[in-house]
Amino acid sequence: MGRDHNPFGFTIWMAGGGVKPGIIYGATDEFGYKAVENKVEIHDLHATMLHLLGFDHTKLSYRYSGRDMRLTDVHGHVLHDILA
Repeated sequence: MGRDHNPFGFTIWMAGGGVKPGIIYGATDEFGYKAVENKVEIHDLHATMLHLLGFDHTKLSYRYSGRDMRLTDVHGHVLHDILA
């Protein structure tokens, strides 16, 4: 197995802070290798976590090399399906 475990599907546990209790969002294939249902990009996860902390991810930017950068880049959508 080595370092190739779960390269296209991962698990994260979130509790409290406005997250719906006791839900499962998404699924992986039978081997746990890749996401097959309700795929979530890392930018969406970051946008959702920032939303739960009370921040608008589209307004958190900083200037770097003459370009405005942000954690969610030009992507990221809040996952309202997992919010209470």
